[in-house]
Amino acid sequence: MLDLGVSSMQLDSGKRGFSFRHDGPLDMRMSRDGASAADVVNAANERDLAGIIFTLGEERHSRAIARAIVNARIIAPIATTHELAQIVATIVRPRAGDIHPATRTFQALRIFLNDELGELAAALQAAERILKPGGRLVVVSFHSLEDRIVKNFLADRGDTRGGSRHAPEVRRHAPTFQVLTKRPLMPEDDEVARNPRARSAKLRAAERTEDAARRGVPANLLPHLPTLSSVLKG
Repeated sequence: MLDLGVSSMQLDSGKRGFSFRHDGPLDMRMSRDGASAADVVNAANERDLAGIIFTLGEERHSRAIARAIVNARIIAPIATTHELAQIVATIVRPRAGDIHPATRTFQALRIFLNDELGELAAALQAAERILKPGGRLVVVSFHSLEDRIVKNFLADRGDTRGGSRHAPEVRRHAPTFQVLTKRPLMPEDDEVARNPRARSAKLRAAERTEDAARRGVPANLLPHLPTLSSVLKG
């Protein structure tokens, strides 16, 4: 069982640096080791920043936000969550009922800094290796990037399609999973009423077959992004 949601206790703690609602150091590290979000924001070049925010935050104002961040840090390093949220708010103008202007930017930085999508891909491969035949993998994701990775991984591992009679015969791997959810399961209205953070949850499940686990992951399973070490070099 993989629950990909971030702990509410982490999000609600200002000192952990995940929240734009509570001022604190711009940290966002799950493990407290290595570079922080402040290091990324103050070192990354404008192009890398825009790519990270667009790809991992699905933020259409990513280029303008990246430019505003670079301009702001010329005056002084960006050190707190409140400072970054204010910079983003000068670019993204929400309408009534919209999410906070900084939501997507903060999400993108958190995912990038902690390599959350890479960790997900590794967890899916680990599940394939350790589950016995008949064992079940259940994954609950909370945004489209995660759900797409789970969907594509299970589709690849559960692919039983034959080759086309119009194309050369291609040797196909035996399926390692039988997909149990053609479409993701979503929370009912009463669950969302009890727990609003469940509103975006999607559950997918698959059952392990008897065939041997494969190596590697499908091509293009993960988005193409610069490494953390290259970003810190600017």
